Amino acid sequence: MNQNSPQTVTAAMLAIGDELLSGRTKDRNIGHLADMLTAAGIDLKEVRIVGDDEEAIVAAVNALRSKYDYVFTSGGIGPTHDDITADAIAKAFGVPCVYDEKALQLLADNYARRGLEFTPSRRRMARMPQGSVHIDNPVSTAPGFQIGNVYVMAGVPSVFQAMVDNVLPTLRTGSKVLSKSVRCHFGEGVIGERLAAIQKKNLETVIGSYPKFEDGRFSTELVVRGREMDKIDMAISAIEAMIADLTQAGAR
Repeated sequence: MNQNSPQTVTAAMLAIGDELLSGRTKDRNIGHLADMLTAAGIDLKEVRIVGDDEEAIVAAVNALRSKYDYVFTSGGIGPTHDDITADAIAKAFGVPCVYDEKALQLLADNYARRGLEFTPSRRRMARMPQGSVHIDNPVSTAPGFQIGNVYVMAGVPSVFQAMVDNVLPTLRTGSKVLSKSVRCHFGEGVIGERLAAIQKKNLETVIGSYPKFEDGRFSTELVVRGREMDKIDMAISAIEAMIADLTQAGAR
């Protein structure tokens, strides 16, 4: 487990699926999770994308769960032969992948209500590592699952988002990241060295530089992030002084 300060809670995401790597499916889950975790005071530190390859999933899960407080996965828990996430997570934790009785009943009841056959393929969605805890799925019934600090959720965005909503209230959270921005009418090439010097003097903040090109000239949006507003304000003041100095000097 990570050794960060008690104020900081960290997370990683593992997006699973050959379709993500081939470009057939455009991921929408990473951005959503990042937004939700940031709002909750959890730092999303790393995102990986792997294909439907058991060894790759096992390696990624084991690497991430040992490094961060929480790991969230998306994809690969559906009814088809290439949905192998449950098997891979079970292998990563060294436990069998079993048919969960509660999940079987939930799915059986759902298909019965709809007048549909509960086929072997549909039964596959009830498989999860032994000892897992359900993540409720109010959209399409088939649950995700949690084992250890790993939360395994569907790849379909509406289902993933509903599962995230159910998981978030159960998580330990840290102090929230705050931010302020400054619009700088100079390009990065002009401010680069001075901005680096400001960052070195304001180590309790993170200064992001985002270049823009509008009306035939470069400018930069500077965003200062941190957990203490007084520290952010100090960095903002230094940035504003830098901009004023460059303006007075007629820098271009």
